[in-house]
Amino acid sequence: MDTPNPEFMREAIRLSIEKMQAGHGGPFGAVIVKDGRIIARGFNQVTSTNDPTCHAEVDAIRKACKELGTFQLDGCDLYTSCEPCPMCLGAIYWARPRRVFYGNTKQDAAAIGFDDQFIYDEIEKPLSDRQIPMEQMLPNEAIAGFQAWEKHESRTDY
Repeated sequence: MDTPNPEFMREAIRLSIEKMQAGHGGPFGAVIVKDGRIIARGFNQVTSTNDPTCHAEVDAIRKACKELGTFQLDGCDLYTSCEPCPMCLGAIYWARPRRVFYGNTKQDAAAIGFDDQFIYDEIEKPLSDRQIPMEQMLPNEAIAGFQAWEKHESRTDY
């Protein structure tokens, strides 16, 4: 396996600073690399787009998947300026890149006000104890979608 390239991390860091200073959002940048070249660049755009899911890693994953024409990032490396938050970590696992490299830690992020620990804590709690109430509704009707998926002849498993 090839060795990590510091220049790719420097590009993620550069994006984090440049795009934050340009008013796009928080100080987070990411690049996705395949076969030794950057195929996608992402940066935080939460405040400029009013989209709480527009984190650097998610932005880069969306762009890389579009570029490659696939929903999985086989053989790709993700370089991100900060250790991924819980949402980005979930997106990373769904996208299945080969490796992830990060600059700042989640503790570094918490020190400047980006503390995701409450989300990690919420995940561990029973649904009834979470800060945002969650309640199952119409399970006997909702299962119809899953039953149809199981029978769908041209489905793509992922």
